[in-house]
Amino acid sequence: MFIDSMLKAGAAAALVLLCTGAAICASQETPPAVQTPPAYRQVTDEIGRTIRVPRNIHRIVSLAPNLTETIYALGLQDRLVGDTDYCDFPPAAQLKTKVGGAINPSLEAIAALHPDLVLVTKNLNRLETVQALADIGIPSYATDPHTVDAIIASTERLADLLGAPETGALLGKDMERRIAAIRDRVAPLPLRSVLFVVWTEPLISIGKDTFIADALQHAGAVSVIDSSQNWPHINLEEVVRLQPEFLVFAESVDTAGHTTDTLAGLPGWRILDAVKHHRFAVISDAVNRPAPRIASAIEELARQLHPEAFADTPQSDKDNASPAPPSSTQRAKSSLHLVRDFSMPQECACAR
Repeated sequence: MFIDSMLKAGAAAALVLLCTGAAICASQETPPAVQTPPAYRQVTDEIGRTIRVPRNIHRIVSLAPNLTETIYALGLQDRLVGDTDYCDFPPAAQLKTKVGGAINPSLEAIAALHPDLVLVTKNLNRLETVQALADIGIPSYATDPHTVDAIIASTERLADLLGAPETGALLGKDMERRIAAIRDRVAPLPLRSVLFVVWTEPLISIGKDTFIADALQHAGAVSVIDSSQNWPHINLEEVVRLQPEFLVFAESVDTAGHTTDTLAGLPGWRILDAVKHHRFAVISDAVNRPAPRIASAIEELARQLHPEAFADTPQSDKDNASPAPPSSTQRAKSSLHLVRDFSMPQECACAR
């Protein structure tokens, strides 16, 4: 009996030790290795290119003024290490390291900034620039919005790419709300026929498939020019035949040549009803840039074309204040910027 009891006790103790040892061994097993996410990812830009970019983008070079503006609107300006000579809004952008112009930036200056990503836009930057950046191992992301809605979507995609999707979504919704409010005010009113003047000599206007033409529609206007070219050269005799109700200018065009003050004395122009009756709308250069400030440009134009629709509402102060009035040197620079913006290269960024 005693021996049986001892045997049973021994067996029980052995079982306890076995189980305890197994538990200890189990607790000492190596945990599964943590999977490190890849340092790079593949994304598709707005013109269909698949590019390889760092998962975390900390250093950005912008090669277009509208992209610089968008980075600031998203609050990501601390990541912007360089931009072009013509990136002038907001004023703080003028203090960033400059890499030259949008058409022919300095590759050496870009490379010296060690960017994770260079931002380009199809209608302004050249294919050669994109290819040269790829040759030295610097990825570039191209944007290409052609409508106001596309500008909003492009802003949101860029925010997502740069790791700020919530900010991009909020900014996009705010732009949609503001533009919808403008559209609701002008919708009951007849559209104003306008000539948007990109440049006066030679006379250049906008085509029907540009974001500016779409912005006009949101402001309660329609361009008298029905061209499939983005920036068509226009015969003044054709404008006289069409007799637009208003001539629309960006500030840089009007300031550079004192346009609205001198048109009445120029042959051809002075027989336009819009010139005779001084029906000009001069709005900020934001209208030339597919960036978040396009909402403000639309409101500026709508207020000038349809003042009766805004009689009860003060001017919106949503965006940052504009820079101080330009000096004569800055005016010349602005006019050069406009010419370069609209003299599109034969091959622009990834025109494939």
